[in-house]
Amino acid sequence: MPLRKLAAGFLDFQRDTFAPKRQFFDQLAQKQEPKVAMIACSDSRVDPAILTNSESGDIFMVRNVANLVPPCARDEEKHGISAALEFAVIALEVQHIIVFGHANCGGIKALLTNDPTTAEEHEFIHNWLDIAGEARRRTLIAARNQPLEVQLHKLEREAIKTSLSNLLTFPWIEQRVRDGRLRLHGWHFDLHSGSIDVYVASEDRFLPLTIDLIAELQDG
Repeated sequence: MPLRKLAAGFLDFQRDTFAPKRQFFDQLAQKQEPKVAMIACSDSRVDPAILTNSESGDIFMVRNVANLVPPCARDEEKHGISAALEFAVIALEVQHIIVFGHANCGGIKALLTNDPTTAEEHEFIHNWLDIAGEARRRTLIAARNQPLEVQLHKLEREAIKTSLSNLLTFPWIEQRVRDGRLRLHGWHFDLHSGSIDVYVASEDRFLPLTIDLIAELQDG
């Protein structure tokens, strides 16, 4: 009974976490001051707050299919991701934005294989994944003779790079990156190994996460 499990879990949290840390949660109730915003996938297997042992208030979390960031578009359409970014950057003044991708992403696989059922049965998903269409083209050119598993591995990372580029199309992000108030990061979590790789733009490659590497990217 999934709802019963959730309810029991909340009651455990209320007793074991909320009550002993009541002062901390009273402070959180007044305002939030996260330093990090994260664009993550909606995948139930990948919860960045759990993976990073974060506390309430640490991360301003935005989740969607395949952790994609659309390019800036000023029109009359409804832009949920853009609105969340606007709030995180302008109102909360976060210092870091992390695009958090992961292995075995169903959205990325559907994009790569151009699964016709995605377009037929999931029109919103199909249109959304087109954000990473250029990443797919780059992947198919660079890894056209490689097995599907290798192509997926590459596209998951190329999609992160696309989202990082799209973040810079928002003028209030680009300005803050330029003047040093904001830094952009790409992380990729591997469900099999339990490791995270971090995108190093200066080398155009992903390297294993270490404290030294994070310090270098934060200060560099």
